[in-house]
Amino acid sequence: MADSGRVPHALMLGGMPGIGKMRLARAFAQYLHCQARVDGDSCGRCPSCIQHQTLNNPDLHFAYPIVKIDSKPTLCSDWAPQWREMLEQWSYMPPERWNELMNVGASQPRIFVTESEEIINRATLSAYKEKLKIFIIWLPELMQNETANKLLKIIEEPFSDTVFILVSNNDAAVLPTISSRTRRLNMLPLPEDEIASWLCEQRGLDSREALATARRAGGSISKADQIACHPDELKEFAEIFQNLMRAAYGARMQMLKKISETTAAFGRRKLIRFLEYCNSQVRENFIYNLRMPQLMQLSPDEEAFSQRFAPFIHAGNVEEMTEAFSVASRDVERNCNAKIVMFDVAMILATLIRRPHSRPSSGAR
Repeated sequence: MADSGRVPHALMLGGMPGIGKMRLARAFAQYLHCQARVDGDSCGRCPSCIQHQTLNNPDLHFAYPIVKIDSKPTLCSDWAPQWREMLEQWSYMPPERWNELMNVGASQPRIFVTESEEIINRATLSAYKEKLKIFIIWLPELMQNETANKLLKIIEEPFSDTVFILVSNNDAAVLPTISSRTRRLNMLPLPEDEIASWLCEQRGLDSREALATARRAGGSISKADQIACHPDELKEFAEIFQNLMRAAYGARMQMLKKISETTAAFGRRKLIRFLEYCNSQVRENFIYNLRMPQLMQLSPDEEAFSQRFAPFIHAGNVEEMTEAFSVASRDVERNCNAKIVMFDVAMILATLIRRPHSRPSSGAR
């Protein structure tokens, strides 16, 4: 597109988190501005490339979800130091890391309507030194409706020297009127060997450990990095999940109540990670019954538990179990009472785990 001079006015890069969408967006922006392209890549040496690499190009603008500071109007530029750290240290853009950098607490990051006004104001100005002004919008699915509505016209009919690149982890949640005005490119999960190689080079894992971590990551480098950097958390989650399932099978109400209280005390972000872990373990144990090891992403300790536990996850309950964890995760995200949410999940599990493989039809007696 760049070489032919037919760059769309708005691109949407979609796909799962942690596969390099922001890296591609930044590389494409640098390529568009590069003054001496070489064999389909930017040169990395011209003034424009150097400014991109140091995040100082005046014609490259970023918009991203933030939280408000007190009650005053807040712009992305108020969080510029944290954003620079995110791009430099966590370029695969795990959202939970961005939340930690902002210390959001119970707040939900959003792209506020004040940012749309800032984007429009910048777009009306001429490019400072390049032929194009480029706006990279990270996680457009977190735009407020007012923000999206204000940006509709300029995204549909931008100035001739303006390009928008939207980077989404869930493009189905982007306002349809915004999504329909972009050319969408869907990126695929990364191969396990590439993730393993990255873990060896960047995190110093040995090849065997790196490959095992890559298999669990499901194609996402940011997820693999989280597993590699927080092995103790994963062990903690595994122990609690196994105790939760044992207590649910035995209908041990006191133990279920204790586990609910323990996990509720994690805090919202950690609790969501735990619920995502539980959901993945339910799916893995269902796959375990298929006897297809090439599809599994279990650690040796998890597999030892699954040898006896997996038969209890089957076609009669797997969908409802995964739905229970997914609903709980959404409720926690919305700041529902975590103790109530977790005890409700425990009660559902206690009902589902003893369900027979096939349920009688509604007409059976």
